[in-house]
Amino acid sequence: MDKDMLLVRIYLSEADHVGKHNLLSEIMKVLHDQHRVHGVTVFRGIAGFGSKGEVHSADLLRLTVKLPLVVEFFDTPETVERALAALGGLIPSGHLISWPVKCRVI
Repeated sequence: MDKDMLLVRIYLSEADHVGKHNLLSEIMKVLHDQHRVHGVTVFRGIAGFGSKGEVHSADLLRLTVKLPLVVEFFDTPETVERALAALGGLIPSGHLISWPVKCRVI
């Protein structure tokens, strides 16, 4: 039986912070501790660029790294909407996409 879900991707950088806190850590707290969403995975990119066009890549010569991160998660539409409302002030505008998916139970 298939179950209707929403899949969300949030695009970040390792350098993103909310005040003194790492943005990824804050997002994970909301998703795990507050909303217990299913299937959270964080992908670390080897290179990427954003709206400003500045390329960030893994480089042995650079000590500071600002690699791209993608947080992906899914759950029921109701749970996702509640989690997104809680994340509202944390996520930069235009850095979040979502679409409906089917969770297949085999």
